[in-house]
Amino acid sequence: MRVYENYILPRLTHLAMRQDQLVPYRRRVVSGTKGRVLEVGIGSGLNLALYPEAVRTVIGVDPSPELLRRAGRLAHESMPAIEMIEGVAEALPMEDRSVDCVVASWTLCSMSDPRAALSEIRRVLKPDGVFHFVEHGLAPDPRVRRWQRRLTPVWRRCAGNCHLDRSTGILVEKSGFRIDRLETGYAAGPKPFVFMYEGLARVG
Repeated sequence: MRVYENYILPRLTHLAMRQDQLVPYRRRVVSGTKGRVLEVGIGSGLNLALYPEAVRTVIGVDPSPELLRRAGRLAHESMPAIEMIEGVAEALPMEDRSVDCVVASWTLCSMSDPRAALSEIRRVLKPDGVFHFVEHGLAPDPRVRRWQRRLTPVWRRCAGNCHLDRSTGILVEKSGFRIDRLETGYAAGPKPFVFMYEGLARVG
């Protein structure tokens, strides 16, 4: 199982997340970021080339050393300064109020404790900082929800703890954030897997 988790799953994750249809979501989630940015669950670094010029530094945190190695290989001189940290969002190795923005793209779904992770994100954000997120999760349609709840116990075992049935908007609000913008809708693909949440939030 460790071989699958440490080597096979990171490669499958990289291939799945580099789909062309996800690029517009990635562009939108990093739009407006600036200064010192923390990206939780940076994965293989597919957002790195999309950050605007206003970003000075990107700090990428991810539990997978294999994905961090891939992300490091994507870095080049035209990008912001990049620092990679092996770790989890539930225990960020960073000082309080130390980043201008936090970015999360398709990562809250797989965290073991998303509430703890959101608490940590609040802790490290500056008072005027912004949390940018795009996630997939619980759909509004009852039939799709039923399938999401049926599939999640099996799906999470083969997809790195990915949950199909987390309601991102509610999670963010109940973790002490004030949501400035939240847009939802289905992307192309099987409905239980592609209901998207895109938003901006600030510390409430």
